[in-house]
Amino acid sequence: MKMMLGISGGVDSSVAALLLQQAGHDVEGLFMQNWEEDERSGPCTTDADRKDAVAVCGRLGIPIHVRNFAAEYWDGVFQHFLAEYRAGRTPNPDVLCNREIKFKTFLDEARALGAEKIATGHYAQVDCQDGNFRLLRAVDAAKDQSYFLHALGQRQLAATLFPLGGIEKPRVRELARDAALPTHAKKDSTGICFIGERDFRSFLAQYIPARPGEMRTPDGTLIGEHQGVMYYTLGQRNGLGIGGRHGASGEAWYVVGKDVAANVLYIAQGGENRWLYSRRLQTEAPTWIADMAPAVEFRCTARTRYRQSDQACLVSVQDGSLDVRFDEPQRAVTPGQSVVLYAGEVCLGGAVIAATDAPYGGLLPAFAPFPTPAAREMSSRV
Repeated sequence: MKMMLGISGGVDSSVAALLLQQAGHDVEGLFMQNWEEDERSGPCTTDADRKDAVAVCGRLGIPIHVRNFAAEYWDGVFQHFLAEYRAGRTPNPDVLCNREIKFKTFLDEARALGAEKIATGHYAQVDCQDGNFRLLRAVDAAKDQSYFLHALGQRQLAATLFPLGGIEKPRVRELARDAALPTHAKKDSTGICFIGERDFRSFLAQYIPARPGEMRTPDGTLIGEHQGVMYYTLGQRNGLGIGGRHGASGEAWYVVGKDVAANVLYIAQGGENRWLYSRRLQTEAPTWIADMAPAVEFRCTARTRYRQSDQACLVSVQDGSLDVRFDEPQRAVTPGQSVVLYAGEVCLGGAVIAATDAPYGGLLPAFAPFPTPAAREMSSRV
């Protein structure tokens, strides 16, 4: 079977190529350039990564193709990224990149080159049960990337292999060393390529100019000035530029809300303050791995950010959205990010968060106070 591997020039996709070759597949590599470097975007590692990808394919003796998908990335991912920030939300471009580029544009190009299936170096697993393809968590829980793959459907999973899903990262490094792959000691990439090592706010300001405004507490007290509400995210502590204030506690300040229309950033003290907590969220249109919801209403676990532990919840499928109610209060649930649903090891799908019932979450009915974890613990001692 001819297999087209998305090879990035990192150790993960390098070992994925090795494993596919060892399994007897007719494997070829395809390097995707998804960003055009220029003075505004600053340094990106595309050129070095391409050279590493070519070196790995040379070492393994497999053909490599190079394709520039920068135009598709700009239209399908980056424009949405900017629109979300302009709206005061915090998007997750990795989710959209997987759906629009790696498992759409790349898949179509791979088939045009004669491949029957594609593979990537993602840490996840796919199986087929009763004719239905399922997305499963990776064996290495610390590296599992199913969160970022939740927007895939049956068409994509039927054509995809994840060679690293069943092994742990230390073993990946070991296999790379044993095979003398030139990427065996290469540092894992982090963050978003089009930002690189530069300061995020400086990058965003190249596309969305600063618009200074007021920083206020929830009771309306003026605290300082921000540079633009789009530069901040809920729960953010660093970068607020607030020193000690007379009459205030010594606790750190956190972003708890954004009023984009009025250009006001709301902040409050304490990492466990009630303004950061919600128990309910609503979403935009969901995507389902099985191409349909498991039920109109069901219980499962969910994550509202990548590194979060699973949270028990009740999900109601509504017209074009989801209503998710958590058993326990959730901290800094952020519109624009994704809520991803799980049934044990199986990823069910997910959706972009539209609003929550936090004080500034935008969800009706209005916020009803409930105790934070710290407050509950204190009350249990009384």
